[in-house]
This record gives sequence, structure tokens and C-alpha cells, in this order.
Amino acid sequence: MSLKENIEMVKEELNSEEKFFEKAVVTEKFIKKYKNVIIASVAAVVLFAVANVAYEMNQKSKLESINIAFAKLSANPKDGAALNDIKALAPELHDAWVFSQAVANKDAQALKSLKDTKALVVSDLAEYEMAMDEASLQKYASRQDAIFRDLALVQSAVLLLNANKTQEARDVLAKVSKGSSMEKLVATLMHYGVK
Repeated sequence: MSLKENIEMVKEELNSEEKFFEKAVVTEKFIKKYKNVIIASVAAVVLFAVANVAYEMNQKSKLESINIAFAKLSANPKDGAALNDIKALAPELHDAWVFSQAVANKDAQALKSLKDTKALVVSDLAEYEMAMDEASLQKYASRQDAIFRDLALVQSAVLLLNANKTQEARDVLAKVSKGSSMEKLVATLMHYGVK
């Protein structure tokens, strides 16, 4: 190697070192300028991760407590402590349990207490179960979100038929949705029962 080549190589090496130091200085200035923002961002990410893990653990613990209480309640339906635990931890599950027991025991008072529950399906089913006469069945069926709307209409029509009010029964049967699972029954009632 010649002296000229050695000098070029040293210059090149000095330039690369100079660029490295220049980048280090720029990085250092950036870090000094945004040190608080960087620390706050890292702290926020760590805090979010810790909060997420704590939340997941809390939810898992709550679910385990609900399952234990429900297992106790399933083993002994009269266990008031387990029922209270479920009411505190999962009010909608509590209402569903009370509904199932009310239907099984034909407890009208318990059904009445579920009419205004937050569990939408339970309140709808409780209202349906409480509907005993044709007027209350039609009132239930008049709601847009009624689950058993068509069944309530058919039951109302049958009660009207039993009372020999055939035209009213025909009018009620006409309200049953087309394509409903009750359609064949409605056709049969219209053909044989309502003339």
C-alpha cells in the first residue's frame, strides 16, 4: 500500500467517526430535549400494561366467584348466601336464576318482581309468563321487542275462540307475522276454528 492510499483510508475512517459522533450528539440533544416526554410515554405504557393485567386478574377472580356461588346455588336452590353473592357479582344472572325458579315453582310474585329487571330477555319472558288473559297477551304482543309475540297472539286468539268471539280471533290471528313458525297453526285455526 502506498502512502497516498493510507492517507485516503485514514481520511475515510475519520469521516465515518466524525459522522458517528455527529449522530451521537444529535441523538443526545434529542434525548435531552424530549427526556420528560420519553419517560412519561414509557411510564404510561408500563402503567397501562400493569392496569390491564390487574383488570384481567380481577375479572378472572370475579368469574371464579360467580361460578362457585352458582355451583352452590345449583346444589341447593335455597342457599340464600349464594344467591346474594350472585346478586352482588352478576345481577343479570341472579335475575335469570330467580326467573327460572319462579317459572318452575309457578311463583307469580317473583315473576312480577322481575318485570322491571335490567336483563332485557328476563323481563320480557317474565311479562309473557304473567300474561294470562287475552288482553294481557295482546298487550304483550303489541310490543316491538316481544320475544314470544306470535305465540302470545295465537294464545289470545284461542282464548277468544273459547269465548265464541270468532271475528276478534280472526283479527288477532291476522296480526301473526308471515313466515313465523306459527304460520301453519294460524292457517289451521283460520281454516277449522275461525269461520
